[in-house]
Amino acid sequence: MITDGKIGDDVQCRAVASALSHHFQERRVAPRAPWVWTAPWGMVDPRDAPSNPQSPIAPPFPDVAVVSGRRAIPYARAVKRSSGGKTLLVFLKNPRAAFGEADVIWAPAHDKIQGSNIFSTLTSPHEVGPLLEAAKKEPTPAIATLPKPILGVVLGGIGGGAKYDAGVAADLGNKIKSACKPFASVAVTPSRRTPDFLLHSIENALAEENAFVWNRQGSNPYVDILANADALVVTADSHNMMSEALATGVGIYAYAPPQLAPKLSWFLESLEKSGDVHRLEDQADILSRAPINATDEIVCEVKRRLANKNYQ
Repeated sequence: MITDGKIGDDVQCRAVASALSHHFQERRVAPRAPWVWTAPWGMVDPRDAPSNPQSPIAPPFPDVAVVSGRRAIPYARAVKRSSGGKTLLVFLKNPRAAFGEADVIWAPAHDKIQGSNIFSTLTSPHEVGPLLEAAKKEPTPAIATLPKPILGVVLGGIGGGAKYDAGVAADLGNKIKSACKPFASVAVTPSRRTPDFLLHSIENALAEENAFVWNRQGSNPYVDILANADALVVTADSHNMMSEALATGVGIYAYAPPQLAPKLSWFLESLEKSGDVHRLEDQADILSRAPINATDEIVCEVKRRLANKNYQ
């Protein structure tokens, strides 16, 4: 897999690459200026040419490269050319360039791209599904000691067009405080994108509740919260976070921050129309629904299309 190390890209690529081979390798690219500015349309940073033994794309070349992220696209093209076309390219998400050089492209439905080598699903690939059962049976102590029912809260942050300021943080904190009334406890986990002021605002709003708020020390109990919560509040600024929450079988309550990107708004509205997600207002109920996890579907389709390219 080839990425520039962004966690969202890594999560998706790892889910697909690990299904294709247990011995997959992770390659990180970090092009310098000006080559980083011209990605995905430009060339590879000359320092990273495949002929350089220290390059992240030095040979031997793989049979398949699973690629995601603007900065990684020129490197994928270089691998395909240098391998004489033998390396098959699987792009995840809209590559914005090199459509014809990809052998398979998976893109979320909200990207709204089409082509003979493209297929889409509403949610994204991830590795959370197999982890949920184990985390439910043996959760980390911080979550295991919380009284049930638990309201889980998954916070995103700056990204996806979302705007967070003190007013938005206070609004979200108030809504979570109101929504947690039917629950015996609350478990909150921030992401890497969560600004400190947002996390502190939520923590203050829950000061009188039986709440666990992960302070970024030690291992993130993210999967433990997903697995053991009886309902989940998720900020809608991350397609991956929403997709992973949907893999559980509990009610999902989404908070849409101001200026959310149109494609994420479309994604959220699609889930609301199907009844799989509810907009967070001032309450959350304990309810069950069918889990949604497109990972197996995506992996099977990638394998099918690679097989048609004579890859075994």
